[in-house]
Amino acid sequence: MDFPRLQIGVIAAVVLLADFIFMDLHASVTWALISVTALCLIWQLWWILPYTPLWPKEVKTATDGSPERQLSILTSNVLTPNRNADALIKLVKLHQPDILVTLESDQWWENQLSALEPDMPYCVKCPLDNLYGMHVYSKLPLEAREISYLVEQGVPSIHASVVLRTGDKVRVHFIHPAPPSPTENPESAERDAELVVIAKSVVDSDQPIIVTGDLNDVAWSATTRLFRKISGLLDPRVGRGMYNTFHVDYPLLRWPLDHLFHSQHFVLMSIKRLPSIGSDHFPLLTKLLFVPQRGDNQEGLQADAADHEWSKEIAEEQNVSKHDVPEPGE
Repeated sequence: MDFPRLQIGVIAAVVLLADFIFMDLHASVTWALISVTALCLIWQLWWILPYTPLWPKEVKTATDGSPERQLSILTSNVLTPNRNADALIKLVKLHQPDILVTLESDQWWENQLSALEPDMPYCVKCPLDNLYGMHVYSKLPLEAREISYLVEQGVPSIHASVVLRTGDKVRVHFIHPAPPSPTENPESAERDAELVVIAKSVVDSDQPIIVTGDLNDVAWSATTRLFRKISGLLDPRVGRGMYNTFHVDYPLLRWPLDHLFHSQHFVLMSIKRLPSIGSDHFPLLTKLLFVPQRGDNQEGLQADAADHEWSKEIAEEQNVSKHDVPEPGE
């Protein structure tokens, strides 16, 4: 029940208000109902409040910074049958991200996005027809590029080292693990294992690190929180907003499925959801500033012994480990 926590919370708030307006407040059954509803609301708020401006920011806001230290990434799940590539190309030309990451992109999408290559010549291409194709286009050099299939055949991830304009190198992991599905994975074990091994791979690194993509999981879920705890990476949405990217067609049923996490080496310049390109996901544009000396005292979630034990069980169930994850630049 991780996905609909916001919707359940809204319903609980409405029911709670209705209890006070329409119910007999002298009746014990009314107060029993109010108590149950209030507990439900509090429980949902515990999960989702961090993704509102009511919560302290996990990542500092950049006040200034030289262009050489900036890094902008546009992540877009294009939806394979969607054929509105022009809309995405226009967004790229308008916002001029340093890196474009496309998910669910097949050979047709690769052909269309070749129009971006004069300005974004550093590419990693993995066109697939199974909804798990992936492409990266970059203005900045990409070193040690590698396509991996960490948990499942046919479900790739891309790993590289991005060379910033300052010459500093950033280790990046672009991911799109498969969701639980009646036709693919009855449970979320494969998705969870991919997140866990990447988290274990990055936690002890001193490099600047970014992990981004469509995780097929909401920001507040137990497994996404586990990823944050084990990896030590920060979530720039905490204290700012949910930035719901899915589903485009259902405003009342939207969730934050597209994510970007980063190490303490960065502070946030901006994060915003971009207009629809005809996919079921909105694109997400994140602009970071590389300032290691200013980000040292940023702190995310902390893992305890139970978290480490749970992550170990998840990885062992799928017979994968952190050693399966490429470590560009290490």
